[in-house]
Amino acid sequence: MIFALAVVPVALLLLGFPIFIVLLAAVTAALLFYMNMPLAALHQNLFGAIDAYALLAIPFFIYAGELMGRGSVAQRLVDFVQAGVGSVRGSLGVTTVGTSAIFGAISGASAATVATVGKVMLPAMRRAGYPERFTAGLITSVGAIDIIIPPSIPMIVYGTAAEESVPRLYAAGVLPGLMIALMLAAYVVWFAKRNGIGAGESFRPGVFLRAAGRGVWALGAPFIILGGIYGGVFSPTESAAVACVYAAFVTRYVYRELGWRDILDAAGTTALFTGQILIIVACASVFAWLLTVNQVPSTLVAWLDAMHVSAWMLLAVINVVLLVVGCFLDPLSAILLLSPLLIPLVKAAGIDTVHFGVVVTVNLAIGLFHPPFGINIFVAQSVLGLELGTIYRGILPFLVIYLVALVIITYVPAVSLVGVRWLFGS
Repeated sequence: MIFALAVVPVALLLLGFPIFIVLLAAVTAALLFYMNMPLAALHQNLFGAIDAYALLAIPFFIYAGELMGRGSVAQRLVDFVQAGVGSVRGSLGVTTVGTSAIFGAISGASAATVATVGKVMLPAMRRAGYPERFTAGLITSVGAIDIIIPPSIPMIVYGTAAEESVPRLYAAGVLPGLMIALMLAAYVVWFAKRNGIGAGESFRPGVFLRAAGRGVWALGAPFIILGGIYGGVFSPTESAAVACVYAAFVTRYVYRELGWRDILDAAGTTALFTGQILIIVACASVFAWLLTVNQVPSTLVAWLDAMHVSAWMLLAVINVVLLVVGCFLDPLSAILLLSPLLIPLVKAAGIDTVHFGVVVTVNLAIGLFHPPFGINIFVAQSVLGLELGTIYRGILPFLVIYLVALVIITYVPAVSLVGVRWLFGS
């Protein structure tokens, strides 16, 4: 059984096979050679894994993000944030952070934010005299906020895998996401002062109000999504459907930037991305079922009890594991692969699973831009035309900031749970 659970997956990963084939091959080998079960069990678990109401939110949020990202939404958000920032040193860098955070509250997709916001901000930051390395690192890393700030697709997947409430996870992700954004903005201001980068134009109420008027429809999306959820108007899944209708209405009839052909094309792209996600979800869930059937999680819990490992030490080890895994696997695959093993351990250690969900998400957010294989690195390289070496060097100070934030979020649970307690009372 060790051959099926460990040797086969590792060998296929090293050979470069897609993660869903790796997981499916491991389960198939276990059923054929080690377990007295028909292959029909594989089919049943594959389809049963994606038969979850919460997963319906994934294609809706992807579709809403696709629609809002195809027009001038990014430019309108940039204009709004920049008008609000005013004459702060490093105003363009701060604008990049703020715009990415807001765009993340619309789409929840990190790579899309890097591409969309980067296209707008890269030329402007070059003209303003920002070093190429700094600009590359900022644009590549700042998009990671988007899977922490709700609506977050990885949090939906984690909630499904851990049987945890998605609204509670969303509430827990708000403050950590804002904290990271503020830390990044503070570093940008410090860097600008140290390197003599000029400030932006002084704050002018008229300019700010005009920018707010141009971007009000784009800014309305996060309020509708989160306000509807926590106001009790609709569930996260229903809010995702509402976001789609809202995005289609705004881009088609308010901004008049997309035709019906564009809307249909966005639907096709969404279907492709959704298919990629759901096949990973299905295969990872079957692998998790295999681990559970073979009592791997319970064995790990027993080992933890025997070793008398403290909660803080367990979290430290898990952080290291997640950071390493995040360098090679996308967040969804990592969550689905590791949740069956980690959730029983954190429960046994008395760690809140909502707080742990935020810790997992932040770890895997770092993996999105962590060298050498972070997906945001290659998005920045291909879409923005940045040199790979320049990106690697530029990432390092921002990686340190995220790691400091990770330590705070890991060992100060109140940072995550204060939002949950405020909204839910527990």
